[in-house]
Formats: sequence, C-alpha cells, structure tokens
Amino acid sequence: MAMKIIADECTACGDCKPACPTKSITEKGGVFHITADTCTECDGDADSPQCLAVCPAGENCIVYL
Repeated sequence: MAMKIIADECTACGDCKPACPTKSITEKGGVFHITADTCTECDGDADSPQCLAVCPAGENCIVYL
C-alpha cells in the first residue's frame, strides 16, 4: 500500500519530505505528492508512517490509499 497527500488539506509546510525514509515525497509548484510505487508506509522502519507523524494537519492531510 501507500500513503496519499490530500492537496486541499496540505499546508505545504514541507515537514513530510525530510521525514520520508524512502524519499517518496516530492514537491512541485508548492504541491506535495507521495509516489505510491516507492512508498512503504514506513513498514519495518517505524510504528507508523513518518510523514503522518510529522504532519501538522495529520490524518486530514495524509491518508492511506
């Protein structure tokens, strides 16, 4: 599976990008996106997805696909 950023809820703070251990989060024109092909939901790396753990908007912004 993978995580997804809901663009309308994203504040574009950028906290998620450095937190991603697989470098699956990219930014273009102020919009952040998670590449589903490389996102592992931090399985084995942490108790929960690191992007979600650092996101100020939390579960309103970053969701499971």
